[in-house]
Amino acid sequence: QMQLVESGGGLVQTGGSLRLSCVASGRTFSAYAMGWFRQAPGKEREFVTKITPSGRTTYYADSVKGRFTISKDNAKNTVYLQMNSLKPEDTALYYCAAGITTDHYIYWGQGTQVTVSS
Repeated sequence: QMQLVESGGGLVQTGGSLRLSCVASGRTFSAYAMGWFRQAPGKEREFVTKITPSGRTTYYADSVKGRFTISKDNAKNTVYLQMNSLKPEDTALYYCAAGITTDHYIYWGQGTQVTVSS
C-alpha cells in the first residue's frame, strides 16, 4: 500500500498562485508515476497533469498548460503542483495519485480543496 497526503490548498483570488504538495509513504516512490486530478462540485473528476517515475516527462491538460507545473522529488517522496494565474474555473478538490504507469493509477490521496474567488 502507498499512502498519499495532499496539502497546500486554500482560498486565493483570481490571478493568484498556490503550490500543492503530495507526500507519499509505504512504497518506493521513485518507481511510480504521479498524477494530479481535480473534481469540481457537480462534475466528474478530470485529469490535470502527470509525470513519469523519473520526473523527466510531464503531461498537462490543455486547460492548465502554461499555468500549472508538476514536479517530482524522489528524495523527498513528494510531488508538487505549482499553480499560477489561477481562475475561478480551477476551483475544485485536487487529488494526487500514484501508478506504475502514467495511464493507470492505483493509489489516491484524500484531496485538498482549492477555491479561486473572482
